Amino acid sequence: MAPTNSRGRNSTLRSRTAKTATRRLRIGLGLMLALLLIITGKLFLVQGLDMGGMAEAAISQRTVAQTLPATRGEIVDANGKVLARSVIRYDITVSPKNNTDAASFNRRNAEGKVEEISRDQGIAELTSVLGLSETNVRKAVTGNSNFAYVAKGVTPELETKVMALGLPGIYAQPTSQRVYPQGAVAGSLVGFLGSDGTPLAGLEQTMNQKLTGTDGSRTYQRGANGIVIPTAPDEITPAVDGQTVKLTINSDIQYYAQQAINDQVKKFSAQWGNIVVVEAKTGRIVAMADNNTVDPNDPGATAAIDRGARSVTAAVEPGSTEKTVTASAAINEGKITPISHVLVPPTYSTHGQTFSDAFEHGYQRRTFAGIIGDSMNTGTVMVGEQLSKQKRYDYLHNFGIGQRTGIPLPGENKGILAQPEQWDGRQEFTVLFGQGVSQTPLQTAMVYQTIANNGVRLKPQLIDSYIDPDGTVHKVAQQPGTKVISPQSDQQVKDLLESVVTAGDAKDVKVAGYRVGGKTGTAEAPKDNGVGFEGYTASFVGMAPMEDPQYVVLVTVQRPQGNIYGISQAPVFNSVMGQVLHTYNVPPSTTKSVALAQMY
Repeated sequence: MAPTNSRGRNSTLRSRTAKTATRRLRIGLGLMLALLLIITGKLFLVQGLDMGGMAEAAISQRTVAQTLPATRGEIVDANGKVLARSVIRYDITVSPKNNTDAASFNRRNAEGKVEEISRDQGIAELTSVLGLSETNVRKAVTGNSNFAYVAKGVTPELETKVMALGLPGIYAQPTSQRVYPQGAVAGSLVGFLGSDGTPLAGLEQTMNQKLTGTDGSRTYQRGANGIVIPTAPDEITPAVDGQTVKLTINSDIQYYAQQAINDQVKKFSAQWGNIVVVEAKTGRIVAMADNNTVDPNDPGATAAIDRGARSVTAAVEPGSTEKTVTASAAINEGKITPISHVLVPPTYSTHGQTFSDAFEHGYQRRTFAGIIGDSMNTGTVMVGEQLSKQKRYDYLHNFGIGQRTGIPLPGENKGILAQPEQWDGRQEFTVLFGQGVSQTPLQTAMVYQTIANNGVRLKPQLIDSYIDPDGTVHKVAQQPGTKVISPQSDQQVKDLLESVVTAGDAKDVKVAGYRVGGKTGTAEAPKDNGVGFEGYTASFVGMAPMEDPQYVVLVTVQRPQGNIYGISQAPVFNSVMGQVLHTYNVPPSTTKSVALAQMY
């Protein structure tokens, strides 16, 4: 057997080893190239095509959408005095998890340079600016949550100082706070908002669509440290503020009337009282005052039953103020004149019903002016029954009884005026002197507005105009009136009303320098449960100056204590009417007062 060549054998082994190494190197390089290709492809997909939306997702995580709330419009009186306005406030919030673990932060100083501060220094600075305790601030910024309040309702000036600190994770969220600078003046008309901004009462509720603007928005990006990324897009859509609602109310007269009726209610320990002031030629409401008026800044301090406007929510029997409707109908239908003669018996019976007066008397030779002047139920029924039941109803309805006025206040009561076929044997006569029918103080005031306006009934107007944020004014047009009686009949009714004051039972009604006319009213007040009666509703409604009436004032007091026939609303009427006439510079009367004969 031939000997083995060791050198040849070693050479063969080296050759095989080299080939194996080369093959392994190639495989390794191939795998590395394949892996690189995969990575490159993935990067291309992510960075180039982003088919999975990962880039968008990353942007979405950094993007912050912020609502820029519109400012609610103001409510102002006829002279532009602010009754309700919204002020911008800010809630200072924090992302605690961006504050808890870090011992120091980077922020930009006033020069725009990045500087490092300790977490304790940031807390100390924030505490100093907000004027809060360091314990509360530290508690707010500590934890793992994404959101917490540091302070609520801070002023714009304070918010600017807070944000100037440049602390990461600290944000300012704009909010709005409603304030009522005049407090309880016209509070029952203005209304108020709930703690969440929901309108709950008054014009705040009914005018919400006008007052509410359109919110804007801001979209920006912030990094993981909570700092806004300055190079990223920052898109802002400005908010559009709400309109200002301008009222016909004169807040000075409103305040005066509220004080006057509040004193009257206290004087007679009444349940409530109300005053309505109307501009006769336009139907504009100058004042609607309640004795116990809600302060919209603190509505919870007033009982819920006293928060509304009783001028439109409380329906009462008007009593003898309704005799003016009967007089208007009878005169307009040619059944009577102010100086017609009527022999009035001590009591009057008709259709099985007997009627008497508030004072005892024998047979009296009365003019119709004397019947109205001393507010006689007997004579009123004698004259009124000459009208058919349908006519009685029609005139009440045409004067606005039994129907809502349409004034933009919540909860308006339309009162009660039954159809004539539903009247019972007594009601068909009691409606002639204001019983068996109910109406709101505003409805009663508008009856007398009709007489003051030559027999034309207008819709009461509470809104003067709407004003855009840029100052554009949208006036509310006066609606056409409804002719109820002729001007000739109307003048005779005016003479009756003036004679009530000059020769009848309301001689204590006097406004120095002015001719005045009006009518007293006394009616039993139905119990709150609707069963039976309890106490009385006492009122007086009048107009001035009688040669050309400009204003109507109604005073209503519910359930005053004491002798009802000794309780007069004249002092309150005199005071308020005088204030109104002087405020609007109405010239004093220069003509002689009318005083029709009461007897014949």
